[in-house]
Amino acid sequence: MLAVADGSESVVLQPSRPAALLAALLLNANSVVSVEFLQRVIWGDETPAQGKSALHSCVLRLRRLFGKYGISGNMIEAVPGGYRLTADAGTLDLVRFRELLGSAYDAADPEAELGLLRAALALWQPPLLTNVPSELLHRDELPRLQEEWLRAIERVFDLELECGRHREVLAEIGSTARAHPLHERFTEQLMEALDRTGRRAEALAEYRRLKSHLASALGVDPGPALQRLELAILRGESPGSAGTRPPRREPPPASGAAASPGPAEPVPDEAVDGGLVLDSLVGAGLLEEGPRGRYRVHELLRVFTRAAAAGGVGAGPPATSTPGPAPPPVAQPPGPPAAPRAEAPGTSAAPGDRSPVPPAPARDGRPTTEPQRPPAAGPHPTEA
Repeated sequence: MLAVADGSESVVLQPSRPAALLAALLLNANSVVSVEFLQRVIWGDETPAQGKSALHSCVLRLRRLFGKYGISGNMIEAVPGGYRLTADAGTLDLVRFRELLGSAYDAADPEAELGLLRAALALWQPPLLTNVPSELLHRDELPRLQEEWLRAIERVFDLELECGRHREVLAEIGSTARAHPLHERFTEQLMEALDRTGRRAEALAEYRRLKSHLASALGVDPGPALQRLELAILRGESPGSAGTRPPRREPPPASGAAASPGPAEPVPDEAVDGGLVLDSLVGAGLLEEGPRGRYRVHELLRVFTRAAAAGGVGAGPPATSTPGPAPPPVAQPPGPPAAPRAEAPGTSAAPGDRSPVPPAPARDGRPTTEPQRPPAAGPHPTEA
């Protein structure tokens, strides 16, 4: 809202051409604003034939308005090519706001930075430029002002969370997140604050609310940072230190590089984390993650799954006519170990040979206890 104040009272200007002219000069205070730009601010694409004379008349009306409220008309200077309005932190809130932001971002102490940011935001009195009839200013200048405010309030919430005041700032973050649903960082901060106060279900509900809004409004999903935070909360993991975002998933080690010991093998009949299984399959290249939680299955995994369903992969030795337990595996005779997953030409077993196959060595060097399938005359579909 564009207004003039003398220290004791504030007067909101009526929507008019002088108000649009004043707004354009204030948004570019201490800089020369061209005549052409000011004409487009006031009249848009329908500039009158005597545009410069009409603009000069608006300047005179604005100076008379200043005199009415005890403001010196010399603040507006006519300079070559346009006009300039001189202002400082004592006469224009926007200049004061930007000075406080600069001091806050230079502060080393979080509490000092937070105090300066709060003082800067106290100068903000939305809604902005509602009494300024200028399509150009609303289209081009207003988004820049709003972005300055968004960066400042986002930093305030980060600092409040960093200082451990998640309960105190929860209501403020919630109202801001709902007022600005497209600014996803506010929802992320709200979910972090809710999770730290033990309200995990509400944090996940905020994610679903934003996801539904984005899908209906834009046809998109929340960004990667919010998706990682939702996954961390689902797993019961803390989002981390205050003001920080959930860490990115580390990429799998490069082929041939020394890998660190992997997680322990799952215990039989023990529940396995579905998210961990998906992460492992994506990391191994067997699944390709797509939009909205969809996955594209690699052809190798399709072949393996079909073969496993038919009993050709992972099945034990074929049953014999003699009842009773299967004979124990025969120890491998001494000699150089065979290369895994391949057979030397001409050494495939005969079709009727059902002798047990020695257990294949696992990746950590220990023999696996899982029964192995008998060698076939040709390569298995997964080995082709």
